[in-house]
Order: sequence, then structure tokens, then C-alpha cells
Amino acid sequence: MRKLWSAGVLAGALLLGACGDPGSGGSGATPAEVPEVPGSSAGRAAGPAPSATSTARQRAAAEPRTSAPKVLYLGDSLAMENQDVLGGLLKDRLGARYRSAPYSGTTLCDYLDGTGKDSLVPDKDKAATLVRAERPDYVVLQFWGNSWGYTPCMDGITYDKERAKYFDRYAADARKLTAQIEAAAGGGKRPRVVWVLQGPDPITPDRVRRVNQIYETQAKASGGLVADAGRAVSPASDRYAWVEKLPCTSYETKNPAYCTEPGRGRTALHLPKDYLHFCLAPTTAKSRPCPVRSPGIRRMTSEITRTVADAAPTRPQGG
Repeated sequence: MRKLWSAGVLAGALLLGACGDPGSGGSGATPAEVPEVPGSSAGRAAGPAPSATSTARQRAAAEPRTSAPKVLYLGDSLAMENQDVLGGLLKDRLGARYRSAPYSGTTLCDYLDGTGKDSLVPDKDKAATLVRAERPDYVVLQFWGNSWGYTPCMDGITYDKERAKYFDRYAADARKLTAQIEAAAGGGKRPRVVWVLQGPDPITPDRVRRVNQIYETQAKASGGLVADAGRAVSPASDRYAWVEKLPCTSYETKNPAYCTEPGRGRTALHLPKDYLHFCLAPTTAKSRPCPVRSPGIRRMTSEITRTVADAAPTRPQGG
């Protein structure tokens, strides 16, 4: 299903899709919905942030209760569009305390201390600064992997021109960011870093595979976690084959707002001209959380939520 891309189309796609809609983190319109968290990756029906119903209370009483973790979510334009849905899922499922500070167009080095004016992230939202302020139990990192030199802190290193150097730098930044997050905890409990694996890339498919390997290696070396959100937006037959649409899940079939082509049993993950983002509303000049129900976003954030839920300690009822 991959299309042939000319150099001109590639450049335009990278600027529109990969760079996204640079802007300040945390800004944007109120999302169209804050879904309830799933009992599995398929999930429950989504709706406007409801108060707890008697049904929800009965279900919660029948399940082991988890301690309420504190979660910090950092990342690029994918995290920007995901942030409100993920927050809703984490709060519904775990009662999580949640803070997000994504910035579009960023990569790992933007969140490092010491990058200063060469970073798209201001000092107040650097990873270490937020860890010291928030004392999170989990720091979720979602980065596509800036590969085109958009952010100054990459020092002009791009995947296209210097592939080996790009991967070496990316791995070094992953180690450095982990170390800064852990050091920021001081003498307190260190947060666990959750590395979100990315979905397929139709332009440079091997790049995303290698970036995901860096995340997995770093998680293993430092006691972190891996959330394979990218698998949820990939064909079952090929983890790294990019597609615009996938068969509807059982949850999506039962909730037509998430099954965009119910007659064919298929749902859209991307807009036709945006191969990277999963929000089914066009990107805008000013970054924002996704304002419409979008199957790809719900699939990915459900997997991130499941990863945190599986890792969170349980406590007895009434504790």
C-alpha cells in the first residue's frame, strides 16, 4: 500500500506531517471527548468526562484497586494530540494524577537540561525540572524521532544525511534524558520511564524500527517500561507496514464514532494527506490536543494506559 514519493513530495510531507504544528505545549481546544478507560486495549465506550455512575462503581468494586500513580507525559506533536485522551484514560482507570507538557516538533534533546536557546522546550518544562516539581511515578516519553533537523538541539544531524551519527546521537540522548530524570528524583523514589514505541513510517520504515530498538534497549538497561502503542496502529500481519486504514476492532464496531467505514468494517487512522498524525482533524498553526474522536489516538493511548496499569502496584480493597 505504500506510495512512491518524489523528493518534492517527501519534503512537503515531512514539513506538514513530521514537523507537525509547532507551538507551545499544553495549549489548545478542549477535546471532543475524554473517553473512559478500557478494561482491555479494545476499551469501553467513550463519552464526555462523566461523573462516576453506579455501574462504574460496581465494576470498580469488583476489581482490585490500584494505588493512584502520578504520571508525567512528554513528547512531540503525537503527544500533543494524544494528551487529553491519555489523561482521561489514566484518571478513569487508575485515578491517576496527571501532567502533560508536550511540544510539537521536538525530540529527546529538547527536554534535556542545558540545551537553552537551542531547544524548542522552555526551561520550565524540561524533563528534570518537571520531575523535581511533580515527583511522578511514571514519565511517559513519546517521540517519533526528529530526523530532518527541525530542532536546533540536534546540531543539524539528520537521518537522511548522517544515519549512523543520527542513531548514535539518538541513543546517547535517550541515555542522558533517562539519567537526568532519575537524578532529578534526588533521594526520593525514582520514576519509571515508559518508552512509547512508534507506529510505521511510510517514508523511512527502517528508521522507526531502529528508533524503537533504541527505546527498548534503553528501557531494558535502566529498568524502564515499553508501551508498544505503535503495534496498535499496525496491520496484524506486519508490525512496520504503514496503512491509512485498518479493520475495526470489536470496540470500534460497537461504537460507530470510532469505525469510520462501518459498511466495510474499516476505520481511518490518518487523514489522507497526513501520514504521521492520528488526529482526524487537520493540523493547525497553533498546536492543540485532538478535538475529535480518532481511532488511532484511542488505540495508542489505550496501550499506554494498559502498560502503566500493569506496572502500578495494587492494594487491597478499602486500603
